[in-house]
Amino acid sequence: MTATLEHAALRDAPVLDIDPYSDEVLADPYPFHQLLREAGPVALIKPHGVYAVGRHDESKTVLSDYARFTNAAGIGIQDIRKPGDFRVPSRLLEVDPPDHTKVRSVVTRVLSPLVIRRWREGFDTKAAALVEALIERGSFDGVEDCAEAFVLQAFPAAVGVRLPRIETLAIGEMRFNQSGPKNALHEQSMKKAQPYLEWFEETIQRHSVTPDSIAELLFKAEEAGELEPGLASNIVRSFVGGGTDSTIAGIGFALNQLARHPDQWQRLRDEPAKVKAAFEEAIRFETPFQVTYRTTIGETDLGGVRIPADTKVGVFMGAANRDPRRWTDPDRFDVDRPQVTGSHLALGTGVHACVGQMIARLEAEALLGALARRVKTITLTGEARYRPINQMRTLDHLPLRIEAA
Repeated sequence: MTATLEHAALRDAPVLDIDPYSDEVLADPYPFHQLLREAGPVALIKPHGVYAVGRHDESKTVLSDYARFTNAAGIGIQDIRKPGDFRVPSRLLEVDPPDHTKVRSVVTRVLSPLVIRRWREGFDTKAAALVEALIERGSFDGVEDCAEAFVLQAFPAAVGVRLPRIETLAIGEMRFNQSGPKNALHEQSMKKAQPYLEWFEETIQRHSVTPDSIAELLFKAEEAGELEPGLASNIVRSFVGGGTDSTIAGIGFALNQLARHPDQWQRLRDEPAKVKAAFEEAIRFETPFQVTYRTTIGETDLGGVRIPADTKVGVFMGAANRDPRRWTDPDRFDVDRPQVTGSHLALGTGVHACVGQMIARLEAEALLGALARRVKTITLTGEARYRPINQMRTLDHLPLRIEAA
C-alpha cells in the first residue's frame, strides 16, 4: 500500500514545447536554459519526446547514477541500440560499470599525472612561440589563429595522431551534430565530413600513431591483453573527438571573456596562477558540451517527477553551470569565483567524467599563461561569432588585438 501511494504521489514532468536544437536556441541558449531550470527538476521536451534536466543537483545525479541512468544507449539523443540509429558505441563513454571499469582503469594508468606532466614542457614551448608570433601580428582571429592553432599543434603531439585543421574540424563537427536530432545541421555536417572519413579511420590505427605517445601506449596495452582486440583504436577515436573541439571552445571562451573584462585580464597579469581559475570559470560560464544524454533503465523518480523506463534524459550542462541554486550571480564571469573546479559539470562527473581533462587543463594553462606573461592588453575589435552545432557551443570567429607588455 505504501509503495502504491508513493508511486501515485509522483507527478508528471511539465512540458516545454521548444526545440533546443533550433537555430534560435543554438544562437542564444540562455533563455531556454532559464525556462528549463524554472520548469522544475525535470521537463519533457515535446518536439523530441525526451526528458531534460537543467538544474545542477539533478544534472549531477543523472550523470553519476549509472544504476538508473545508463550510458549504453548512447550519449546523444538517438538510442544507438535500436534499428535505424545503431552505431558502434564508444567503449570509453557508452558503457557502464563493470565493463567500463576495466577500460577506464587502463586509460587512467596511461594518462597518469606523471605521463601528462611529461608533456607540460612541450606545451609551454609551443604556447610561448605562438604568443610571440601573435604579438608580431598584433591583430588576429582568437579562434583560428590562437585556440585552434595551439590545440591542433599541442594535442596531436601528446596523443600521437595527425590532426590537420580542415579534416579534424569537419570530423568533430560531424560527431557533435550526430549527437543531436537528424536536422539540417546533422545532414550538412555528414556531407562535409564524408571526404575525410577514410582518412580519420586510417589515422587512428596502430601503424599510423607516433611512437612514445598516448595512442601507442593504448595499443601496447591491447597487445599485452589488457584491452580487447580493436579497443585501442575505439578509445583513440573518442580521445580525438573529445580532446580537440572542447578544448578549443574552452580556450576561445576564456579569451572572449577576458577581452570583454579588462579588470579580469589584469587579475591574471597580477597573479599568473589565476590562469587555472580563468579556464575553469570560462567553461562554467559557457560550457563547450552543452548537452549529453543518459537513458533510464527502469521507471524512476527524479525530484519527485516520474520518468518512464527506457527513456532518454538530456542533461543540459550549460544550464546546470548557470543554476542560481548552485552559483551566486551565475551570469557573471569571475576568475575569483570560489570553488569552481570540481563543482561545474563542463567536464562531466562520476565514473564517466572526462578522462582527458588533465590534458585540456594543461593546454589551457600553457596558452593563457604565455599570454598573461607577454601581453599587456587584449581587446575585441569586432563581434564574436558562434558556430551552430547540435551538441556544442563554440566560437567560430573572435577578432582580437593584443599589445605586448
